[in-house]
Amino acid sequence: QLQLVESGGGLVQSGGSLRLSCATSEFTLNAIGWFRQAPGKEREGVSCISSSGSSAFADSVKGRFTISRDNAKNTVYLQMDSLKPEDTAVYYCAAYKYPFCGAGWREDGKYKYWGRGTQVTVSS
Repeated sequence: QLQLVESGGGLVQSGGSLRLSCATSEFTLNAIGWFRQAPGKEREGVSCISSSGSSAFADSVKGRFTISRDNAKNTVYLQMDSLKPEDTAVYYCAAYKYPFCGAGWREDGKYKYWGRGTQVTVSS
């Protein structure tokens, strides 16, 4: 069973940056997605990266977040810039069922394995 571990969360001021990492227990060709869940809100898809490196983003983070993967290190990165207080949430990474980020990449039911999350807090 694939295991995923997130790291890199923390407290940052509005306008600041953080880089989250998602380390997988073994090499995988699955697309990897990032989700977040704020208190009292539903979990939402933030970004996805395919095995080939193509990516997708939620409208709320386009132009501010970038995603990349280093297959040699079995790690996916989410670079978050120009952070806003509304980005505050627990961020999760997950392994998609397919190697590509299809039209349903924001549907959490299509992800097989999940990490435990890392807290990101953006102060105003």
